Amino acid sequence: MELRTDARWALVVPTSMGVRLTPEQRQPVHTSDRFLLQATSAETNVASVLSSLGEPAKVLTAFVAGSPVAALIKANLRARNLSYEGPELPQGDAWGFRHQFNIADAGFGGRAPRVWNDRAGEVGRELSADQFDLETLFGTEGVKILHLSGLIASLSPKTSQFCLELARAAKAHGTVVSMDMNYRASFWKGREEELSRTFDELAGLCDILYGNEEDFQLCLGIPGPAAGGADIESETASFAAMIGRITQRYPSARWIGTSLREVVSANHHRWGLILWHDGEFAVLPLRDIDVLDRIGGGDGSVGGVLYGIVKGWDVECCARFGWACGALAATSVTDYAAPADEAQVWAIWDGNARVQR
Repeated sequence: MELRTDARWALVVPTSMGVRLTPEQRQPVHTSDRFLLQATSAETNVASVLSSLGEPAKVLTAFVAGSPVAALIKANLRARNLSYEGPELPQGDAWGFRHQFNIADAGFGGRAPRVWNDRAGEVGRELSADQFDLETLFGTEGVKILHLSGLIASLSPKTSQFCLELARAAKAHGTVVSMDMNYRASFWKGREEELSRTFDELAGLCDILYGNEEDFQLCLGIPGPAAGGADIESETASFAAMIGRITQRYPSARWIGTSLREVVSANHHRWGLILWHDGEFAVLPLRDIDVLDRIGGGDGSVGGVLYGIVKGWDVECCARFGWACGALAATSVTDYAAPADEAQVWAIWDGNARVQR
């Protein structure tokens, strides 16, 4: 698997942007009256790792024309060094288009985090390939990696087709295609047959596949382990066995990975990662991490792995950097990791939290 050397963009992600509301002081939503508002999407969470570390990244999305929420989102993307492109669609009347709301608390101790998605009228559902010049993007400018997620791929029939056309154009121009399965039952309800076909084609176009065992089972129908309360060690072994079944069905996949999480409490997790590349395994055992806000940890790990691939690192270095970027995301009230530099990420991997002056 070779990355383009003449590409303007290290990473391109299609996404539907929205905003997240999080109560202050880790309080539950239903008893709170003070909230942090931030721009959010799973795909830009991934891209933020690369853009923070100086790799050029671009976001393909849609905006509500004249919306102050759209203006907030654009300002946030610029602050994260993320370029963006996309149509400005009129809101229409008061019941027209808008950006989605994600309402989530961080939990504390034995009280688990709770997430409530409000996506009615979401403008990103209207994304389509004819809104972008794909020949210029993938041909003239060039892209090293196109990263998709199961969220944007299953958001609506239009976005499913959008992702397929992006992946086909990317492959035609020598761009590596990556996908995090990110299965969401609410998105798949009533569309199982349609989305199974879509995800099967997308996976067949991918060089990099990421997701947990359940993602691969539910999105792609890959047989998993026998049912029954497996511990984390057997989960590791069963995922390693599953990789063989994935590569048999999707031989173009050269990288396959998953993050592993054992929840001790809302603010104490044990974090691991498995990454496979062309027959080589990196298995990172579970280690304790402190958690300020867990949302985005998996996205951070994907971003770290993709950054390592862009830099040409071996599978062990990519896995370690992905592990540490996921752990870094968990230390922030935002749902994305924004590393100051590589040294900060490696210090997390090394367990070095001493003050740096």
